[in-house]
Amino acid sequence: MTRRLIVILALAAALLAVCAATWRIAWARGIDLLRQQATTRAERTASSLGDTLERYESLSYLVASHPVVAEALESGSPDALARADRYLADANAHAHADVSYIIRADGLCMAASNWDRPDSFVGSQYRFRPYFIDAMQTRVGRFFGIGTVSGVPGYYISQPVRRGDRIVGVAVLKLNLEWFPGTDANEPVLVADKHGVIFLSSVPAWKYRAVRDLPRDVAESIEKTRQYAGASILKLPITPVRALDTPDLHIVRVGGRTTSPYYLLIERPVRAPGWTLMTLAPVESVVDDARNATAAVGFGFISLCLLAFYWRMRLARARERESGRAALQRAYAELNQRVEARTADLSAANEQLLTEVAERTRAENELRAAHAELLQTSKLAALGQMAAGITHELNQPLAALRTFSDNTRVLIERGELGAARDNLEAIGALTERMGKITNQLKLFVGRAQPSNACCQIARALRNALQVLQDRLRRVSFEVRMREVARLPDAQTQDSAAEPGGYEPIDLRAEYPALIVHCDSLRLEQALINLIGNALDVLESVADPRLSIDLDISDEALAITVRDNGPGISPEALPRLFEPFFTTKAASQGLGLGLAIASSIARDCGGTLIARNESAGGAAFVLTLRRATALSQAAWLPSDDEASSS
Repeated sequence: MTRRLIVILALAAALLAVCAATWRIAWARGIDLLRQQATTRAERTASSLGDTLERYESLSYLVASHPVVAEALESGSPDALARADRYLADANAHAHADVSYIIRADGLCMAASNWDRPDSFVGSQYRFRPYFIDAMQTRVGRFFGIGTVSGVPGYYISQPVRRGDRIVGVAVLKLNLEWFPGTDANEPVLVADKHGVIFLSSVPAWKYRAVRDLPRDVAESIEKTRQYAGASILKLPITPVRALDTPDLHIVRVGGRTTSPYYLLIERPVRAPGWTLMTLAPVESVVDDARNATAAVGFGFISLCLLAFYWRMRLARARERESGRAALQRAYAELNQRVEARTADLSAANEQLLTEVAERTRAENELRAAHAELLQTSKLAALGQMAAGITHELNQPLAALRTFSDNTRVLIERGELGAARDNLEAIGALTERMGKITNQLKLFVGRAQPSNACCQIARALRNALQVLQDRLRRVSFEVRMREVARLPDAQTQDSAAEPGGYEPIDLRAEYPALIVHCDSLRLEQALINLIGNALDVLESVADPRLSIDLDISDEALAITVRDNGPGISPEALPRLFEPFFTTKAASQGLGLGLAIASSIARDCGGTLIARNESAGGAAFVLTLRRATALSQAAWLPSDDEASSS
């Protein structure tokens, strides 16, 4: 174990040494190549800038030597100034300068190439500008600054204008050098003046920043001459990181963060104005190349180590294979003995398995017989449910028949034959409805096929309320209606808010537009069950109130039956629509009314839900689809149905 650890440590030390040497070599070669490229670029750029400035310096001398310029500055006559304006405009256009203008000895601009533009320099005072002062002292003025009139930065070249032995003024050319550095932010180019203030930069954010701290007198001079139009000159955070073999080459970090990029800084002087051109070549590519070379050498070294380890393991495996072959021969003899013993065990297990298969076959036959018996029992239970449903659904029509027959007998005794005839017609309609109920209850035990029948809500409500009219006399009852843009989700709507916007309606009037997809008899059956269920709850309430609210939208219609009873217990709420589930006494119901109403809603493509109201009581919401214009004719009753209604 100790020997293996020593070998691993030695290989790790060798790997570190190889990687360090590779990094140094790759770094040195990369920096040398980057220096050559950056030096060539810096010298070429500085030479190009110097040539451009010298060419325009000669042009300023030619302008200052022209007799038209001297005559205009000396005489100041309108004709002479007009000729000077035209001459300056023509010379400026051919020289591709920004602006050419002449200044009188007192600092007032007399003529300019932009004399006919709103931002003309004519009439401006330039006595404070350094290039004017230098030219008046017989020197060539060279100055970079931001224009006091146009606000555009430029390079100013000035020459004295002589008239004999006297200097009568100054001729100035303004050049726009914003094009010079370009826009390559990956390899920035900077030009700084003699004070170290950057005025040309391929990175716009670095303009008018200082590469070193400015002395107070220099800052005051810049402010006095308005060289940079009052810009706040801050120091550009350039931090030297490493000095190379020449004083004009440095590796610097630009920015105040540790993650700021690193550059190779090369400085070159520009010939005439005393400027310094600086190029910044990013060293990230050198770092990447050195990192890649180091990684490649490191992986190569590791691969050689792994190859040597693999060769050693292969030799050890060959030796193990020879020893294993001998052990295999010994194991083969032992295996034959075990196979014979195992064969005997398998034979015994096979006989036992055959016995278990026969036993399983017998159990499956018994299971099939029990399943057939269970199916027969389920059929008998379904018949019992149907009989219970018929009993529940016929109780209320039978009670209504009894009431109508008693009223008819009394009316006949009184001689009110017309009213008695109306009661007999109602009795006939109820008996017909009872016959249809016995046919419709089979939908409870077997799903009915969807129907495209339609019916009128007002008529179905009126018929249902007529069946329950005696019980309704004992409660405070109203039917209301409102129109909404869309129906709220009845399961998630805020039941704490009191329902509003409803208007009472008279069911004796016809509402032909309120047509829904549902058979009229089945809808009456569902409404009777919902209203009757609410009336059962209100029997023990001191001030019973019942309301039926119609919420109408373009697509659907919701019928909400509300009561002020004790509400629904949390335990009973999830099971309300299960068959034979009831909270009443055994003598008061079988628990089929809500199950039948829910089945009717589903078959008609609607929903039935129940909830507790925050103000007390419960609400059952039956939502049905409204019939379209093409299907509204389906609700029209036949002659027999119309007479029974």
